[in-house]
Amino acid sequence: MAPSRPAAAPPAALPVPGKDPFDIDLVFRLLRQAVAGLPKAAMFELRDRGFASPFEQLVAALVSARTRDETTIPVCLRLFALARTPEAMAALPEEMIIEALHGATFPEPKARDIRALSARIAEAGAVPDTMEGLTALRGVGPKIAALTLGVGFGRPAISVDIHVHRIANRWGYVATSTPERSMQALALVLPERYWIEINERLVPFGKSVCTGERPKCSTCLLLRQCRQVGVTTHR
Repeated sequence: MAPSRPAAAPPAALPVPGKDPFDIDLVFRLLRQAVAGLPKAAMFELRDRGFASPFEQLVAALVSARTRDETTIPVCLRLFALARTPEAMAALPEEMIIEALHGATFPEPKARDIRALSARIAEAGAVPDTMEGLTALRGVGPKIAALTLGVGFGRPAISVDIHVHRIANRWGYVATSTPERSMQALALVLPERYWIEINERLVPFGKSVCTGERPKCSTCLLLRQCRQVGVTTHR
């Protein structure tokens, strides 16, 4: 069940001199334009290449933890060339999975986690389809679970990485100190229709436009909407 909506408007909805009223529907329309020519976030790129099953998305999300998308995609393609089902993955020698994960961070523990969760899923007969069920699997935290639910199952779930956390706070849409708290805050103010899409759009947007250092505010399509919270220098 989705969290109930608060009665108060989100911070970005308050009037700010020199800024337009914050309109989340307009923001997402502008985001789609802004990232149209940019490389996709890894999970969505893999989805669009045909690796869209809940199991493939779960494994890919685990591989992606603390690994750049540019590395995650080829690593996952190499791993999925060996196995694409929990039964096939669990049957692989751990050393073979480690070799396939070369280039990703922490290949040895990730290989152990992938093999263990694959065996558990194969025994159960299906990938868990709840946050609680997914996070009970070895190596799976809330972000990985949310990506699996959203991209793999198509169920509303908010996955918050550093880009989503940074940008949502810069907008003034939430005011939080960690990605985990941003996930909770966004669940209260973000319309459910955008729960999956926010990660899809803000990851490439955060890499190329709303960067951690010196964001490209002067040419950003969202400048009139964004409150630029915490931005001291920009291009």
